[in-house]
Amino acid sequence: MKLTKDKLKKCLQLFLTFFKIGAFTFGGGVAMIPFMEREVVEKKKWIDKDVLLDIVVVAESTPGPIAINGATFIGYKVAGFMGSMCATLGVVLPSFIIILLLSFCLGYVWENEIVQYALRGIRAGVLALVAKSLWGLFKKSPANAFSYIMIALSFIAVAVFDVKVLIVIISGALIGLAAFFISKKAGDNKK
Repeated sequence: MKLTKDKLKKCLQLFLTFFKIGAFTFGGGVAMIPFMEREVVEKKKWIDKDVLLDIVVVAESTPGPIAINGATFIGYKVAGFMGSMCATLGVVLPSFIIILLLSFCLGYVWENEIVQYALRGIRAGVLALVAKSLWGLFKKSPANAFSYIMIALSFIAVAVFDVKVLIVIISGALIGLAAFFISKKAGDNKK
């Protein structure tokens, strides 16, 4: 596998882009989605919004953190295997560095009132980012009764009945496949 100058440049851009996303986003992968959209769709134009939505769905459905999975998929789409490695390293490295540094001093400042207020402010901001991501995903979802019923049932299963997310995702995929085959069969019968 030979790295051309162009591919090396793209890999460096992927690393720096995802390093920035990882360094300036608090709240985990879902909070990173608007930043990923701005950086890779709007600014860099590496992928379009529909592809990002597909990547988010797959990243959420596969084991591991959504931010790492998303960076890996986007990196692969842009520059192949090396692109996925660079994007993944870029998104992980800031958290690793921050956690490493915090581990040395957290015990001294955790009970500090100023730190507690700062953390409350960060939580409020993260909640807004997550709400924005959810709204964006909702707007991009197919607008039909089946989708709305699946959204409601999934939310109720997780929020009310504490069903494991993996079970909801697998069930949703199976129900979606069943609906596809039923609608296809119904369409074939009308011909």
